[in-house]
Amino acid sequence: MTVSVLVVDDEPMVCAHLSTILGAADGIEVVATASDGAEAVEAVLRFRPDLVLMDLRMPGVDGITATSRITGRPDAPPVVALTTFDGDEHVHRALRAGAAGYLLKSTPPDELVGLVRVAAQGHTVLSRSAAQKLVGRSASQASARRRALARLEALTDREREVVALLGEGCSNAEVGKRLFLTEATVKGYVSRALDKVGASNRTQLGLLAREAGLTP
Repeated sequence: MTVSVLVVDDEPMVCAHLSTILGAADGIEVVATASDGAEAVEAVLRFRPDLVLMDLRMPGVDGITATSRITGRPDAPPVVALTTFDGDEHVHRALRAGAAGYLLKSTPPDELVGLVRVAAQGHTVLSRSAAQKLVGRSASQASARRRALARLEALTDREREVVALLGEGCSNAEVGKRLFLTEATVKGYVSRALDKVGASNRTQLGLLAREAGLTP
């Protein structure tokens, strides 16, 4: 199965670079590029990509706004934020807007291809060290922690254990191994937790766990 990708960046050279790398990989096709957020939303409607790689800092409609508009639609494709700097404050806002993770523009080609495939399957693309950097500021604030804990109150003990491991960056398979559960069972817990806390995806659940200070 071919993964169709929309690349969004206001720098033509970045679009060309990413398109070249991804286009040369087996099973990946860049179906379109866009230079701003408004164009990205239109391209999603027109081309129905399996994945969107979204630059965040663009003139006009920025990547954060575009991410929110795309992920708010039914059957929305995963949106992965593109950034130049690890720990960019805009990334945290993009994750809040519904992004399924983020990639550095400097990611090596082989790694980029692999992460695009993983993201297109609906998995989070966010390193554990990156997650810790992103929530470090919020997690240190008592008010943010109280809000996060309040949102997690509706979870059962087992659901909290699962969410805590998402906060460590674990995949469903890794969570299952740690808790001696099948992957299908883990998916069920994640789905119920998403509904209870009102999160859009597992990345937001993981960030919430970090903010609340949950530990496995």
